[in-house]
Amino acid sequence: MSKIVAALIAGLFATSVFAAQSTATAPSTTTPATKAEAKADKKVSKAEAKEAKADAKADAKVEKKEADANADVAVAKADATKKKAKAHKKSEKAKADASADMKTDAAK
Repeated sequence: MSKIVAALIAGLFATSVFAAQSTATAPSTTTPATKAEAKADKKVSKAEAKEAKADAKADAKVEKKEADANADVAVAKADATKKKAKAHKKSEKAKADASADMKTDAAK
C-alpha cells in the first residue's frame, strides 16, 4: 500500500515539474496577428458593453411604463370603488325613503 501511495506522489511531482517546464519554455513573442486579434477583441467587448447598456435602458423604460400602467390601474380601481360606494349609499337612501313613504302611506 505504501508503495502505491509513493508511486502516486512521485507521479504527481513528475507531472507538475513537466507542466512547469512546458509553460516556461513557450515563446512569448507577440505577432502582428495577435495584436490585431487583441484589437478586435477590444472592439467586440466595447460593442457588447454598448449593447448591454442599451438593453438596460430599454428594460428600464419598459419597467417604468409597466409601473405607470399599474399606477393607472390602481387609480381606476380606487375611483371605481368610490363610485360604487356612492351608488350604494344612494341606493340605500332611496330604499330608506321608499320605506318611509310606505310607512306614512300605511299610517294614513
